[in-house]
Amino acid sequence: MQQNPYGEDPVRLILDLAAVPPRSPQEFADRCLMAGMAIDRPVGQADLAELLEFIPRWLAVVDAETPQQRAAELNELLTTSSNHPRLTDHADGGWHIHYRDDGLGLASVVRAVVSVGTALHLTGRGMERLSRCALAECGRAYGDFTRAGRQRYCSHTCANRDAVRRHRTRRAGHGR
Repeated sequence: MQQNPYGEDPVRLILDLAAVPPRSPQEFADRCLMAGMAIDRPVGQADLAELLEFIPRWLAVVDAETPQQRAAELNELLTTSSNHPRLTDHADGGWHIHYRDDGLGLASVVRAVVSVGTALHLTGRGMERLSRCALAECGRAYGDFTRAGRQRYCSHTCANRDAVRRHRTRRAGHGR
């Protein structure tokens, strides 16, 4: 069965924005464009402020300790960020579903897309598929998009760094 990719792109976008929050409206717009989002109105300081307020609320979903807490946090985001689904055909993109009103600024669009995308990611792949990097000094949020669902690190770099550390600890314990 093929996974619905709708959740993956928005989750990757918010992970990127959360890891290194944009410092200007232009940077916010540029990063959304690089992620494939269509922007149909100017992006201003209010959009940036709205995004920066949203990021910790989304990270609360990542940091929830149980599936029930995660669902409650995400349900709150869905309630405040999305709307009933509707069909749309804008920007010559073909018919598709929006979970938001039309005419919103970029941050409101990102909030809706990320909230719905996160819900689809978690319900489609598993409620445990968001976490923090297992490397103690990192702690960056990541989404597990792997087939097996056993990811523990945000990147190969962190996984390798931790593996080297464990190897050196074992060698030191053997008196070498």
